[in-house]
Amino acid sequence: MAHGDLMSQAEDVADQFLRVTKHYLPHVARLCLVSTFLEDGVRMWFQWGEQSEYIDSTWSCGRFLANVFVLLNLLVQLGGCLLVLSRNFVQYACFSLFGIIALQTVAYSILWDPKFLMRNLALNGGLLLLLAECRGEARSVFAGVPSLGQQSSPKNLLQLGGRVLLVLMFMTLLHFDLSLISVLQNLVGTALIVLVAVGFKTKLAALTLSVWLLCINFTFNTFWSIPSYKPMHDFLKYDFFQTTSVIGGLLLVVAMGPGGVSMDEKKKEW
Repeated sequence: MAHGDLMSQAEDVADQFLRVTKHYLPHVARLCLVSTFLEDGVRMWFQWGEQSEYIDSTWSCGRFLANVFVLLNLLVQLGGCLLVLSRNFVQYACFSLFGIIALQTVAYSILWDPKFLMRNLALNGGLLLLLAECRGEARSVFAGVPSLGQQSSPKNLLQLGGRVLLVLMFMTLLHFDLSLISVLQNLVGTALIVLVAVGFKTKLAALTLSVWLLCINFTFNTFWSIPSYKPMHDFLKYDFFQTTSVIGGLLLVVAMGPGGVSMDEKKKEW
């Protein structure tokens, strides 16, 4: 009984948070989601020479193609972010950002690094949720009109795919040692990511994961405390903004709910 009361109180807190923030939470979520693309686009400008030289030396493609690669990353990422934040042509912006993720996965050999690959997949999950939100807005004009196949609608499937990919971020945070704290973190984290993936108590689980990830981000990815000339500065900065983007995706889950393909939705039919 006590466990049920505690869960009810936690859900009440999450609902209260959503009521208070419902007008600006989606805007904050979108800003967080595109933050890694904004940072990377700006970095392409300030590190143009280094990025171009890296691509040229890695792929032996010549300096011209290397410069084209850097320019493409800069323009597409900054342009896509502006479109997402201004809510114009969001679908096209998302597809272009999907393309940048795929391009960088190959160009920087992320495909062979499980940790970075899972984080990139989690970033794709956030973009899928953004597409779902966009689709919902585009069809809101038909609100109240019944339609067939609601559960398998593109929006619901996008939300399902987005939730499943988002939780991959937390797979990279698991600690494989037997200390008590690590075991507890792994157990709680695994329980929460399973809840988000299957869509059970989704808003509460996603909000809890957002807070947890925010604490981890500001505790371990403190790039501002390291001189900019040290390689660790760029590494932590990259980690910080990728994590912030995943937080944005989780906040979209909090704002939109889990969608039709979820246990929360099924509970309404029971």
